[in-house]
Amino acid sequence: MKLVPLLDRVVLKQLEAEETTKSGIILTTSAQEKPQEAEVIAVGPGGVVDGNKIEMQVKKGQKVIYSKYAGTDVKLDGEEYIIVRQSDILAVVEK
Repeated sequence: MKLVPLLDRVVLKQLEAEETTKSGIILTTSAQEKPQEAEVIAVGPGGVVDGNKIEMQVKKGQKVIYSKYAGTDVKLDGEEYIIVRQSDILAVVEK
């Protein structure tokens, strides 16, 4: 199956949580913070939302930072995804 987002929605796959700190301390599962960094899996077509024309600014494959409590968690074929509005994406991570 495939997730195809509508309007200004974006499907994200959350990146793995850090298991160690920068100083080398190993974190337990309960101490690991949910990462806010994800990879863009699919992007909706944009369009008119609430009377405003929305052009999509993110592309499939980009790494992004999204708002901590944003989106809807979805499980499909054993994989977990987050569906957010483009406005919930705060930044694109460039290397």
